[in-house]
Amino acid sequence: MIGRRSDLPVRGDPGSRFLPLLVAMMVFLSSIGVAAAFVLGGVVSRWDRDVSGTLTIQVAPVPGEAGDILTEERVRLAVDLMRRTSGILSARALDKKQTLALLEPWLGNTDVVRDLPLPRLIDVSLDPDSRLNLVDLGDKLSRAVPGASLDDHRVWLSRLITLSKTTQWLSIGIVVLIGGVTSATVVYATRTGLDVHRDVIEVLHLIGAHDDYIARQFADRAFALGFAGGLIGLALAVPTLSTLGWATRNMEGGFLPQLSLPLSGYLVIGLLPLIAAALSMVTARLTVHGTLSRLP
Repeated sequence: MIGRRSDLPVRGDPGSRFLPLLVAMMVFLSSIGVAAAFVLGGVVSRWDRDVSGTLTIQVAPVPGEAGDILTEERVRLAVDLMRRTSGILSARALDKKQTLALLEPWLGNTDVVRDLPLPRLIDVSLDPDSRLNLVDLGDKLSRAVPGASLDDHRVWLSRLITLSKTTQWLSIGIVVLIGGVTSATVVYATRTGLDVHRDVIEVLHLIGAHDDYIARQFADRAFALGFAGGLIGLALAVPTLSTLGWATRNMEGGFLPQLSLPLSGYLVIGLLPLIAAALSMVTARLTVHGTLSRLP
């Protein structure tokens, strides 16, 4: 495609001189947007898989000298109630060591809270096929076990998923917008080339050249420039994404879930130079056909 014979001196067109750099910028920004969309999609899937089928029950500590004994009794009652409830697969009480382990990513050193009266936690797994009424279950639990409360993860999870999906679609929209800007740049460069070579095009028409023959030459040149610019953009995006991945892996504190780009994400990013080249080629061809069809 790149080496085919051309009767138009399109290599020296001033309008296409900066096209590779513009395409490189577009591919670079698209790589960031595609990576963000895939990473957010993975985070949402992990949240939905890990949290949607679980509940947490908190049992407030009972004050006083006999508080530990009464608290353990309430925990036992809550676990028994959950295990007797249809639609619940399992209920497991966490000891203090396990509770401190859950707090450690947020607090760091948990020695400062080790001697405090922490609530007892019960991890509950739900049957995904059941239609359990969690409002009724919460009321039943609070009546049977004083100081016990039910925390439905799906309430805050649905809000996080909505936010993540909105951001994900925003990233996709940015990629589409970048594609539109790339097409507009190619249209401008192609029309400039048509104006520069107007006399040559008229001569080619006189000797019997078809519009598609002329359009192919502009399209081939746009493909070559778009692919070269795409490779430059990809070469800039790879170290940037690698640096961002290294930075997220080294973050401490547990505030972020594991952020990783799946294999399909790497594949799409690797195809961006070819996609940019194909978009440039198709845009140039359509632009030439549209412009020449309006000529007398």
